[in-house]
Amino acid sequence: MTRPTLLLCLVIGTALSAARLGAADAPAAVPASALYLNVSAPIEARVADLVSRMTLEEKAEALNHVGPTLARFNLRADQWNQCLNGVDWNRPTTLFPSCVGMAATWNVPLVKTVATVLSDEARAIYNGWHLDPNAPGDHKGLIYRAPVINIERNPYWGRNHEAWGEDPFLTGRMAVAYVQGLQGDDPLHLKIAATLKHYAVNNVETGRKTLNATVSERMLHEYWLPHFKEAIIEGGAESVMASYNAINGTHNNINHWLLTDVLKNEWHHDGFVVSDLGGVGSVVADRGARLTVVDAVAQSLMAGCDFSDKEFQANIPAAVQAGKLTLERLNDAVTRVLRVRMKLGDFDPFESDPYSRISPAVIDSAAHRAVALQVSQQSIVLLQNRASLLPLDRAKLKRIAVLGPLADQIETNNYNGKYSTAISPLQGLKDRAAPGVEIVSAVGATLAGAANAVAADLPAAVALARDADAAILFVGTNRTIEQENHDRRSLALPGNQEALVKAVVAANPRTIVVLMGAGPLTVPWLKDNVPAMIQAWWPGEEGGHAIADVLFGDVNPAGRLPHTVYASEAQVPPINEYDITKGFTYMYVNGAPLFPFGHGLSYTTFGYNKLNLSSGAIKADGVVNVSVEVANTGARAGDEVVQLYVHQVKSRVKVPAEELRGFRRVNLLPGEIRVLTFQLPAEKLAIWDETTHAFVVEPGTFEVMVGASSGDLRLRQNLEVTAN
Repeated sequence: MTRPTLLLCLVIGTALSAARLGAADAPAAVPASALYLNVSAPIEARVADLVSRMTLEEKAEALNHVGPTLARFNLRADQWNQCLNGVDWNRPTTLFPSCVGMAATWNVPLVKTVATVLSDEARAIYNGWHLDPNAPGDHKGLIYRAPVINIERNPYWGRNHEAWGEDPFLTGRMAVAYVQGLQGDDPLHLKIAATLKHYAVNNVETGRKTLNATVSERMLHEYWLPHFKEAIIEGGAESVMASYNAINGTHNNINHWLLTDVLKNEWHHDGFVVSDLGGVGSVVADRGARLTVVDAVAQSLMAGCDFSDKEFQANIPAAVQAGKLTLERLNDAVTRVLRVRMKLGDFDPFESDPYSRISPAVIDSAAHRAVALQVSQQSIVLLQNRASLLPLDRAKLKRIAVLGPLADQIETNNYNGKYSTAISPLQGLKDRAAPGVEIVSAVGATLAGAANAVAADLPAAVALARDADAAILFVGTNRTIEQENHDRRSLALPGNQEALVKAVVAANPRTIVVLMGAGPLTVPWLKDNVPAMIQAWWPGEEGGHAIADVLFGDVNPAGRLPHTVYASEAQVPPINEYDITKGFTYMYVNGAPLFPFGHGLSYTTFGYNKLNLSSGAIKADGVVNVSVEVANTGARAGDEVVQLYVHQVKSRVKVPAEELRGFRRVNLLPGEIRVLTFQLPAEKLAIWDETTHAFVVEPGTFEVMVGASSGDLRLRQNLEVTAN
């Protein structure tokens, strides 16, 4: 926006404010020389100047995330948006695999690339309508509600597709990369503002607005908070969303310990906290007549919630006048919100922002689609491959049976956008198969139950499988089964899909099962009887091509599971048990899992040698370097995901059997050898001490383990830790 246009807006804004408030009460017009309009001034001084000019009512309006435009300051309502694995817009944007699929790449730089694509498209949408108010498509702001980094303790959780797996370390590394990709690398400007969801201890949909999670102090600090801490301190996330649930009896929206003591005071977060939609109302509804809306608004702000719904705008003035909300805290909240908007360029000439030059031409571009294909390819996990059934040899195939209810479906999760063209598995196989190969297909089963039409189709599917050179089954879950507001009731294949798998395997021993979904599927019969299985998630717009590339061997799979696949539902503790030491995740699972955390096979083989620690003993504040030699011992080039785990041999509390503390995805040619080095600080060996209320490193022996998964640890060496 040019300076003359800005002055005109200020004049118009002053007139509108006068009409709304009454001429006698109208605040002073903002002069063009106001410090907050000076792009060369320090940002803190600019924000302080702006806040000093605002009336109480304007401050209340500024803290409504869907509030009115503050015309006096030319501050447009932001119109926040979503971009989990695609920018939410009413026109096509690039669609990536679901977040759990991106986590399965175990490729941190690639995830940052994805987030950079998302933020480029988000900025391009903003730039398009800003340059031309009549540009097609919805107008969107620059505050985005992503990433979701809730931890996947609960395998039944309906939103596992939005998250990054069950491990805080893996989730933390992915979260940092994602946040940095969204927000950009300019030290003074934000490309878009990321919002971490949902803070904290949130992974149950059933009754989520009234749920109270009873969690020990140790579990909070060791399992439920580390990834949020990394995304704040290292990633620099500008915003955090308080979740609906309560922790130990206190709703997160009014939880001073969570929002202020930890987030703002301990982690030094200088951005803002936003409530989940209706967060204030949910606190009032749960507490009934014991809490008025004014009280809930005051308590939310005093606890550390800065940004919310219409309840903030309507009730902040009354809360201040009643002495329930201090002006100091109100000004702090306004400062936090406006600081972010200042970094986004909301008060600057449009052309002065470095991200204003991102063209709408990047949206859904061929270059971005190529990234979507790469991510889909790298997300695919080869679960098993008996007798090297995969990859399929195109030259030996004349007929392929493509079966199952998800074979010709494009499954998208919530909080992404539309796609222009998406490739289903069936279409991908048709596009990638050799010329002249006949591809036949049938649904054969349903995800919801054996309806008559589908039941009648099962024999037809079996007949197609019997006459094919290979049968490929696409089974799993869709949005009716895994989705916000409801949890899964079973970890088994829903509907009559397992009956279809059994019938097809009996008809054709060359059967491949492709599992498509988010949360783990407990399918012991399939593991025991199906020769080849891959996990393909909900793979995005290029998923069909990626799956075909893996099946035909054009891509060597190297995805790794970001969660445990339990051997039985009896292995899973009750969902209201928040102490993971009782049997949740790879760290504490009771008995052998169906597939372990970090598992994934390849079409080649890898050898591990020469595990070396830079020192056999370190002090409790020291650091050790861990190196290992990894070799491609097979005939194909491929990626290996090298994983570093630790285990405390003896402790006064129950500790993980293995705990991830490093990983790296590397490409190796046949015969190539590479030495990888990981830095392991002693602080990553710490446990939370509930007596001192701090992390402590207990002197003693720690196993350092390196391998291909938590269930395939090839090399071990002891490390002695001594007191400082």
